[in-house]
Amino acid sequence: MSFVFKLIIPYHKEVNTFNIGGRRMSDVYVITGGSGGMGKAVAELVGKKGTVLLADVNEDRLAQTKEELVAKGIHDVHYQTVDVTDKENVKDLANKAASLGTLKAIVHTAGLSPTMSDSKRITEVNLVGTGIVLNEFIKLAEPGTVAVCISSMSGHMAPKEGPYTEVLKNPLDENVVEMMEKFSQGNPGSAYSLSKLGVILIAEDQAWDWGQKGARIVSLSPGTINTPMGRQEASQQKEMKVLLDNTPLQREGEPSEIATVVDFLVSDAASYITGTDILVDGGTTANMTKLRATQSK
Repeated sequence: MSFVFKLIIPYHKEVNTFNIGGRRMSDVYVITGGSGGMGKAVAELVGKKGTVLLADVNEDRLAQTKEELVAKGIHDVHYQTVDVTDKENVKDLANKAASLGTLKAIVHTAGLSPTMSDSKRITEVNLVGTGIVLNEFIKLAEPGTVAVCISSMSGHMAPKEGPYTEVLKNPLDENVVEMMEKFSQGNPGSAYSLSKLGVILIAEDQAWDWGQKGARIVSLSPGTINTPMGRQEASQQKEMKVLLDNTPLQREGEPSEIATVVDFLVSDAASYITGTDILVDGGTTANMTKLRATQSK
């Protein structure tokens, strides 16, 4: 009975909602990649519930995003320039979040796609950056806090079990980038798929640690989404057309369709969802798996 009692207490709604001065603390939603297509769409929804802290590498784009959100009636918006591969940058971001209120969610959308950089930098940003962000923000986690890490359907296209699996689960280990280069062989597309598989594995692996604080962690894998990054990939990679042609819903997804899932995942309605990945890809992964199985017969 004592074990059940401990599970119930952390989720009491009055825990840690007031500061020393008696003022109710705001729920804070931190969004990395906050000036990107998905980041902005998420901010539009969670900004109706609490304080938004946007993080990205470009201050001008962050300022513009804040203006766009304010124009839509979302006024409690802050931003900070951050390189997610820089531990001090991320620590400063966490400190800023703590100064604004209680961490309700860290939504980690920052990342690089295959056409945006070389394999090493893709691994560094997508994999190591995720590790750095989670390592810093778990320190702020309280009962009800949620971490949502954006992966990709590409992460489902690499075998989950392989010689790289344990490497991916430990993104802060020494020489991770160099070790992953052996598996990607310098190919940006391979590095991207493996790094996004890493995000999925990390969310699974860290569920216990976040759960010890009454918090949750999930990954979300979008398919082909109509964002600037998505359009860049589609224009430069013929493989993207193949994926879209084999998407059961026969269309791209919209940023708002990712944002509504994130909005659900960070809400109390999703309070028993943790340590798993949510595919939001219009059925592409399922159909590609079916096609490969058919072709192998």
